[in-house]
Amino acid sequence: MNRESANYTRDDEDSGERLDRHWNELLQELRLAQTGTQILFAFLLSIGFQSQFQAADQFTHHVYAATLIASALAVALFLAPVSFHRIVHRQGLRDRLVTITDRLTQCGLAFLVVAMAGGVLLALDVVLSRPVALGIVGGILIWFVVFWWLIPLLVRSNSDSDEVAVTRPDET
Repeated sequence: MNRESANYTRDDEDSGERLDRHWNELLQELRLAQTGTQILFAFLLSIGFQSQFQAADQFTHHVYAATLIASALAVALFLAPVSFHRIVHRQGLRDRLVTITDRLTQCGLAFLVVAMAGGVLLALDVVLSRPVALGIVGGILIWFVVFWWLIPLLVRSNSDSDEVAVTRPDET
């Protein structure tokens, strides 16, 4: 692994071009997250008006409320970069835009995990016993954490140590 790939830079791009590339990468990621989250949110909105849901117990209503709120917050965080970009457009703030959008996206993903878990719990609670449904959702939460955060953090930490080894080859 060479130093350029460790830092994810390109010899032929300046800092402005790199910011533009990072911004475009974030937009592509957000397009994927926004669509699914908005569909989940719309579906959740319709559940509250179903007659069978009205007869559900307080636990189900609380899970529903938390899930709906988490979904709404995820949608807001995934759409916030659009508003942010419109407000700071042509102000020379691309560096801040990329950094803040990255953080908004990470927070949006956290709320999306909560919304996904809540949605699965609502569905499983209908067809399985509550303890089994809770156990499965606990497993699903672990699954999300492993694949969305732990594995990327492991790759990142290994990459950081590889970069140190590459940048200091004389220290063996």
